[in-house]
Amino acid sequence: MNGSPDMQPLDHLMGAAPVIPVLTIDDVAKAVPLASTLVAAGLTVLEITLRTPTALESIRRIAMEVPEAHVGAGTVLCADDLSRVADAGARFAISPGATPALYQRANALDLPFLPGVATASEVLAGREAGWNRFKLFPAAASGGIALLKSFHGPLPDVSFCPTGGIGADDFRDYLALPNVRCVGGSWMVPAEALQAADWSRIGQLARDCL
Repeated sequence: MNGSPDMQPLDHLMGAAPVIPVLTIDDVAKAVPLASTLVAAGLTVLEITLRTPTALESIRRIAMEVPEAHVGAGTVLCADDLSRVADAGARFAISPGATPALYQRANALDLPFLPGVATASEVLAGREAGWNRFKLFPAAASGGIALLKSFHGPLPDVSFCPTGGIGADDFRDYLALPNVRCVGGSWMVPAEALQAADWSRIGQLARDCL
């Protein structure tokens, strides 16, 4: 296992854009035009969830054909997932939770890894593993803005990317918090717009995030 993980790559990713689109791609043919649309709109960090059989190929194609995108993998559930997404060209990985095995594999791979947390105890466990950047998930259900405000006092060195239940009407409220570097969400890619390949609508919704 390597030494303590370097948080600078995560800081760079979390500071690249205020919103990280969380993308579930069923049709791999839409991966590159979707990524191109979002990047052109200013959202350059893209999380492709491992919820579909096309996820790894979507990551692979975006990594090859949209070099301006910082493409990564979400819904990473086990250490082997980390190895698979790294092989596919993912530049980072995000999990809904975290385990010692995930921390160890991410550190061994030197892959920027944003672990999911929902409680103070999970944050403390992550800090013991060397992390102080986390995904708060599910953000709204676990306490949202009130929880993040409560975390800031005792954990001033910790920053978050809250994801889950956040939308166009409240994401700016999250971004106003001192311990929030960015938020994750899928509202800028409505399912019907993606199905119809309505890149114009998706591009406008993405620009609204800025």
